[in-house]
Amino acid sequence: MVQGTPLLPDSRLTLRRLSLVSDLQEEGKNAINLPMCPAPVEVHPEDSLLEENEERTVIDPTSRDDPRFKELVKALIDWINGVLVEERIIVKQLEEDLYDGQVLQKLLEKLADCKLNVAEVTQSEIGQKQKLQTVLEAVQELLRPHSRPLQWTVDSIHGKNLVAILHLLVALAMHFRAPIHLPEHVSVQVVVVRKREGLLHSSHVTEELTTTTEMMMGRFERDAFDTLFDHAPDKLSVVKKSLITFVNKHLNKLNLEVTELETQFADGVYLVLLMGLLEDYFVPLHNFYLTPDSFDQKVHNVSFAFELMLDGGLKKPKARPEDVVNLDLKSTLRVLYNLFTKYKHLE
Repeated sequence: MVQGTPLLPDSRLTLRRLSLVSDLQEEGKNAINLPMCPAPVEVHPEDSLLEENEERTVIDPTSRDDPRFKELVKALIDWINGVLVEERIIVKQLEEDLYDGQVLQKLLEKLADCKLNVAEVTQSEIGQKQKLQTVLEAVQELLRPHSRPLQWTVDSIHGKNLVAILHLLVALAMHFRAPIHLPEHVSVQVVVVRKREGLLHSSHVTEELTTTTEMMMGRFERDAFDTLFDHAPDKLSVVKKSLITFVNKHLNKLNLEVTELETQFADGVYLVLLMGLLEDYFVPLHNFYLTPDSFDQKVHNVSFAFELMLDGGLKKPKARPEDVVNLDLKSTLRVLYNLFTKYKHLE
């Protein structure tokens, strides 16, 4: 019988550790993949090595693959990278790039135009958590007027909890009126794994990451267009047809014609020209971009049109210029309906 090479003590210890990780990983999978679970959820070894009463959350793979969830994550990553372009910081994966507080610190300092009293580079877990604590306290101070319960903690962010990180970023994007379009009504199925009496237990919950733009911005008053979209979508085409007839009645004077409300007003050019026609004046071409080729130029045009509306005696539009540029139909309809209400009797 051929004898194998004896294992050294360190090798035996390594094998025991690998076996422990494998056993705990299997225990975690068994706890999560219950008969009622709609889809298997991947559990990493570190998610299984929990302390007593500690919990971890795992987003269901089906939710991760949802197009609206992916759109939300991409929009937030692009926004962060845009804000921090001068810092030469590039975020690729939210949970891996934001957990230590470094990027969040730079993001908040840039957005709030402030300087936080934290160490620039922290390698230790204690140092990272101290930095996160300072950053999140500053965030809480900013968001306090809204009196909303915070859906993140130092431990959840540092623990790479993607749901908590997304809640934080959505709140920051809304507070600072980020020039991005966040998809509405994004929810994810989350598996919560908790260790009790040495065993892993799981439960399933639904996390709502975004609601409507109005709700997230703190504008809770509803109007006719909320009702129209929610309860009478069949009448939407009638409203759109009436508004198209109204705007073309005036834009035709410049040999312009609108067929798609949600796209043709998005760059602000038609809005500016329409205001000039309605108020009977010529808008100098140097005041706006006739052929805008960037997001910022389009936002400038729509913002300028809003200023012309205020000068004409209209109330400040409920919509944001960024929403119109981002092809948000409800926002565009609100703006045009305000014009229709005041100028519908003009010849």
